[in-house]
Amino acid sequence: MTLNVKGYAAFAAKEDLVPHNFVRRDPRDNDVVIEILYSGVCHSDIHNAYNDWGGAKYPMVPGHEIIGRVTHVGKAVTKFSVGDHVGVGCMVDSCQHCSACEQGLEQYCEEGNTLTYNDVDRHDQMPTYGGYSDKIVVTEKFVVKVPEGLDLKSAAPLLCAGITTWSPLRHWNVGPGSKVAVVGLGGLGHMALKFAKALGADVTLFSRSPNKSEDARRLGAEHIVISTDDAQMKAVYNQFDLIIDTVPYVHDLKPYIPTLALNGTLVLVGYLGELDPVLNSAPLVLGRKSVAGSVIGGIAETQEMMNFCGEHGITSDVEMINMQDINDAWQRMLKSDVKYRFVIDIASLKA
Repeated sequence: MTLNVKGYAAFAAKEDLVPHNFVRRDPRDNDVVIEILYSGVCHSDIHNAYNDWGGAKYPMVPGHEIIGRVTHVGKAVTKFSVGDHVGVGCMVDSCQHCSACEQGLEQYCEEGNTLTYNDVDRHDQMPTYGGYSDKIVVTEKFVVKVPEGLDLKSAAPLLCAGITTWSPLRHWNVGPGSKVAVVGLGGLGHMALKFAKALGADVTLFSRSPNKSEDARRLGAEHIVISTDDAQMKAVYNQFDLIIDTVPYVHDLKPYIPTLALNGTLVLVGYLGELDPVLNSAPLVLGRKSVAGSVIGGIAETQEMMNFCGEHGITSDVEMINMQDINDAWQRMLKSDVKYRFVIDIASLKA
């Protein structure tokens, strides 16, 4: 089966995405072939295409928030049938035998998981290409079912923005009685508010912008604290069991540490890199407080999140775009001009 695919690709750092036709790898017995319906647009798509993190492989077809319909299943596939609505997130394979994979934590695979794009297939060494395209081939172990009734287009960002915030909420056992704060209100932050509220937590948004209060309350925040206001910050000292920090650039963590309760944790989910200014260990030591990190979630945890979203009617707040508008959308994302995630209608590729 030869899969000729239409998509959009970056051919060099900082250049516009352009139409690109390419061939997917041949499906194996344990693969499903998916007609892509919607693809979310993640900030990391820009970082990868611009080679901000190094290691960019061109041509690059970004996209790792994928919702589609199964069109073909290999003879060894047991979990999916033709016609199923499914999702694919940030990874499409892993070693399956290290200690992380055996715990269902494929995102921490010790051999390195296979990323949905800008990577190489671990079996046939073909490049991986993402969701800014009309078809994809993925092993069934890395595909999740979309619950009946969930809005497909606004479910796409759950595969990255959703699972990135769901995983720490579950790992730190957030539930009724928990006090959770979220730093930053963007693609990740708005999902963190929705999930923490649905899990029964008392939810606060830390923001530098008073004008985000109304939106924050709509999304699930019961309290808004302006992080540049010293009096407001002091009023929430020793309160939070968990702070989810979604800010994607280097910033000062020190103002937030005193707001953690005894045994509290601030978990970074948006920023990769050196901390500046450096942290003072004293408030950590004297309050048994932690600063931690977390990245996406395993496949079982992603399915758990999708099921939870189906039960509670949770999806992302999205703005739909055509594929042809992706370069403008990226420029708007860089200015934080989206509430709260762009999603590409892949049907527009046929235009």
